[in-house]
Amino acid sequence: MRRFAEFLSLHYDANRTRHAYYRQLRLIHEHLECDPTLITEAQLRDYFLFVKLKKRWRPKTIRQAAAAARMFFVQLLERPQWSVFSQIRTKDHDRLPAVLTRQQVIDLIHLIRLRRYRTPIKLIYACGLRLSECLALTIHDIAGTENKLFIRGGKGHRDRVVPLPATLYQELRSYWSFHRHPLLIFPNVGRGDNNPAALAVRMHNATGPMPCSSLQRLMILARNQLNIPAASIHTLRHSFATHLLEAGAHLHTIQKLLGHQQINTTMIYLHV
Repeated sequence: MRRFAEFLSLHYDANRTRHAYYRQLRLIHEHLECDPTLITEAQLRDYFLFVKLKKRWRPKTIRQAAAAARMFFVQLLERPQWSVFSQIRTKDHDRLPAVLTRQQVIDLIHLIRLRRYRTPIKLIYACGLRLSECLALTIHDIAGTENKLFIRGGKGHRDRVVPLPATLYQELRSYWSFHRHPLLIFPNVGRGDNNPAALAVRMHNATGPMPCSSLQRLMILARNQLNIPAASIHTLRHSFATHLLEAGAHLHTIQKLLGHQQINTTMIYLHV
């Protein structure tokens, strides 16, 4: 597994890609309960039947698992004779992304009482950010006087600039002035006393940003209370794009704001 991690580091620059492929191989050998180098082709075939027919993984996840397994068994362990990878076929389902109405977005924001959760939620919707892009923001990424927000190292290591509403810029300033972290906008809260003074100290001394799981868990609780079961953090990004399109924004403009490399990815919102 260490060799596989090094192999992935040579092939990919993005941490998320390396972690995703490593995790897929870990799931395989944990399910089969053996050293991954001892896994046979028949066992691997049974595993993919299990995740496809029993676990009902999405086609994209199955393809990711197959790609990770191919890299490990064919490229790293040099087993090019394995034919199982040519047998795996998955077809994407034509599913439209879930989208909230404007009123549902307002209800969601009003439901979230704690500012440390409400502010990033508002920013994700107002600027169409991915969750990881939002939580990784630093004080150097905000040009408030120009109403610009710089997204650095997004998906595919692509940078972009998006408009930042003036009212949200003031809210970000107010939030940062509470903890005054030397770099991060959304530092990790950590565990301990929740009185404001103690909270501000922990946030100021945080070594990393708020974990994605914090907002993801919050969203699960909120959507249950509001009875919008399909909603996730990423739904806010879909809603941003759809509401812009409904308001008359050009599709190529939305493409640039979302950071899509291909216009076909953005065109899904026409169907919505």
